[in-house]
Amino acid sequence: MTETGKHVSEMMEDYEKGSIRSGSTGQPRHAGIDDEVANFFAAQSSTPIVIDDETNRRLRWMVHKRVLVVMIVTYFAQTLDKGTINFASIMGIKEDARLVGQQYAWLTTCVYIAILAWEFPTNRLLQRLPIAKYLSFNIMAWGAVLACTAACNNFTGLVVVRTLLGMFECICQPAFVFLSTMWYTRDEQALVIGSFYSMNGFQQCVGGLIAYGIAQIHHAKLKNWQILFTLLGCVTFVWGLFVGYWLPDSPMRAKCWSQEDRILIAERVRKNETGIQNKEFKMHQAVEAFQDLTVWAIVLISFTNALPTGGIGAFSNIILTAFGFTVLQTYLLAIAQGVIIMLFLFSAAYLSKKLNQKLLLAFLYTLPNVAGTIVFMTVQTSAKTKVGLLLAFYCTQGFGAVATLNLAVMSGNIAGRTKQVVAQPSSFAWAVGNSVGPQVFRSDDAPRYYKAWISHIVMYGLQLAAIAFLRARLMRLNVLKRRAQKVAESKTSGEDTNENIAHSHAFDDLTDHENPDFRYVY
Repeated sequence: MTETGKHVSEMMEDYEKGSIRSGSTGQPRHAGIDDEVANFFAAQSSTPIVIDDETNRRLRWMVHKRVLVVMIVTYFAQTLDKGTINFASIMGIKEDARLVGQQYAWLTTCVYIAILAWEFPTNRLLQRLPIAKYLSFNIMAWGAVLACTAACNNFTGLVVVRTLLGMFECICQPAFVFLSTMWYTRDEQALVIGSFYSMNGFQQCVGGLIAYGIAQIHHAKLKNWQILFTLLGCVTFVWGLFVGYWLPDSPMRAKCWSQEDRILIAERVRKNETGIQNKEFKMHQAVEAFQDLTVWAIVLISFTNALPTGGIGAFSNIILTAFGFTVLQTYLLAIAQGVIIMLFLFSAAYLSKKLNQKLLLAFLYTLPNVAGTIVFMTVQTSAKTKVGLLLAFYCTQGFGAVATLNLAVMSGNIAGRTKQVVAQPSSFAWAVGNSVGPQVFRSDDAPRYYKAWISHIVMYGLQLAAIAFLRARLMRLNVLKRRAQKVAESKTSGEDTNENIAHSHAFDDLTDHENPDFRYVY
């Protein structure tokens, strides 16, 4: 047994003998701490637990198997299920459902309008309910709705199922950001978020293969797009059942592990200073979230990144076809598109951890989007230019890297559970951007969509300005935090190695403004 394990075992023995009083952590209990969290740490003495590297690796892999696997597969299912409309567009759904004008674009827009309407209620339910059980229910529900899409034969029916799909799927991003703060340290969060967000690219690869395979089915009673929706919906429903069994609700309730390991897993994230859970809605934290410029900068970055994403995501296959590629080539190019997205994502996550930089990288990863969009605006579509246009299209796939880094900034810099719930307007902004995105691709502007590309350039300009502002702000806030504690002033991202912070308020459900030990990461 490691020294860390011996320390926790001795602590547990003391608790069982009664030498450590329930509710005592060696510090006065903060009034805002969650009761379940307080009771869970009741056995902990005032002596800090130091987790050695070997134990930390073991604990991290335990969490990976139970939590990260669920996040990755679920996000893959979500992006694949939501993106089926893109593949169905070249399988004949527009003709079979008699879609005209902007009706196809509305099938994507209505998903994000539903997300916009239901995002806060589902965030509040995430705060109140066991997260694994609530996530499991939503996965099964959207799987059932997706399968029902095969029965729709007109615009009205498709709008209804797509709206319900948006309501059930909108749990993913806030739930996974919350799980990242609950189970992972701040320096791990970018890679964790990048891992599940990379499924945006992987679904392009697998979705293209699945769509191509289904497209080879001829003379079946069901249309190809109906087979696609039915198959993916049923698989998703079964996965939702498994999630309810496999995913722990929190370190406190993770009966799949020993009490010793559960305490160590919780202690691993103490330095985050963002807490584990708190079911009480605190109005002062909600007010602080609305007044915090950090939150609004994250919201703006999310919106300006999502608007181009929404349009490109819904119209990518149509755009590629307009470049002069055949339907088969378009399926295969979707695979390459997915690989490009994953390369952007994983390189950003890796560099973020290696360089301890997030917003600087987000700025740099926005630049390929700008370059690709300028090419679309200036180069005519022809047989000679289609390869160059394809490369420009791949340059615009850097949006995933920016989104990942922005989510990591949000998860690492907003503390207080209620503030986190209210601060999910970044998801609202993501939904607004994605709902507006398809609408800028007007049918009367095809095939070049010049006006859409102009709107994208404007969004990228705002995004670059917001990233620069947010980085300067967080650097300044760290200086003020250190000045208030009379330690050497520094603009270091996160905790400086010579600060020796006790992290005694880590689980007290304080906001980042209230907690004197909090340090911002950028």
